[in-house]
Amino acid sequence: MITVAIAEDHQSLVDGINLLLKYEEDISIVGMANDGEALLEIVRSKQPKVVLTDIKMPKIDGIAATRIIKKEFPHIKVVAFTMFDQEDAISQMVAAGVSGYILKDSPLEEVMNAIRSVAEGSTFFDAAIDLTNLNKASDRTEKKPVLSKSEREILKLIGEGKATSEIAKLRFTAVSTVEKHRKNMIRKLGLSGKGELLRYALEKKYDF
Repeated sequence: MITVAIAEDHQSLVDGINLLLKYEEDISIVGMANDGEALLEIVRSKQPKVVLTDIKMPKIDGIAATRIIKKEFPHIKVVAFTMFDQEDAISQMVAAGVSGYILKDSPLEEVMNAIRSVAEGSTFFDAAIDLTNLNKASDRTEKKPVLSKSEREILKLIGEGKATSEIAKLRFTAVSTVEKHRKNMIRKLGLSGKGELLRYALEKKYDF
């Protein structure tokens, strides 16, 4: 039996997927969530074989949720189900560890195909996705720079909830220096701002 957890902030779409899958003899839905935090709770308690998740969700987005799931449960397969077809969104989800990526304008039957494919150990990407660009994005991800010792130490302090001014005092350095390190880390990690940097620090659980 392929157990599945679904995360999507539009309840009508969740209901549609549930209706599609509920009569499939080899697929069982073990949980449905409308935000990333609720998804993680389901995954930790039910440990489904496959997770179907949107990217843009409240509390924790699909990219961050996928990173956490793959770190805690590497065997769980994740499929992105989203409206975002931009190369950046796809490459971030691939880097996070997804095995599949489906666009929401695809027939719902593709959801079943994707779930079965990844459960069997294969990958499944929407036909509309340019895999050539995806491979280039993967190459760039593999070459992502490693954080310096100072950046790792600052990231740990960020994860402990320290403000920039507090970090500067603890490290006997200028606030501007800490801000510079923050910007460098955001750039190196491919994040979009301070909020994502804090989330990344919390996900890592100080394992730098």
